[in-house]
Amino acid sequence: MAAYTLVNLEEVDDSARAYGLSPQLEARFAREPLGLEQAGVSLQRLAPGYRIPFGHRHRTQEELYVILAGGGRIKLDDEVVELRRWDAVRIPPQTMRCIEAGPEGLELLAFGTPSTGPGDAEIVQGWWAE
Repeated sequence: MAAYTLVNLEEVDDSARAYGLSPQLEARFAREPLGLEQAGVSLQRLAPGYRIPFGHRHRTQEELYVILAGGGRIKLDDEVVELRRWDAVRIPPQTMRCIEAGPEGLELLAFGTPSTGPGDAEIVQGWWAE
């Protein structure tokens, strides 16, 4: 019998609720429910015009964001880049990043590797302020 784990991402707990970021943000981190040992994955949905209120970077983990629906912008260090459906953005660990939804909202899958667990990310509240 094959060894695998099947999880529906919409059934993973929404971490944004625990941090008071709901309903503008939905963040479903599936590393633990899937039993991932070498990577992380999350489903994130941002309401129209919503900007995540913090930037972050990692010590070790590289991330890949794939835009599934809608669009918006991402700030990568000092550069702001437009995003649209099916764009894929690779972000090296040390690059500070923050994402903002456009008028249609934004839905993305975020992949990170290697799996680092808590403590790898540096969070900076209010990093992207205009």
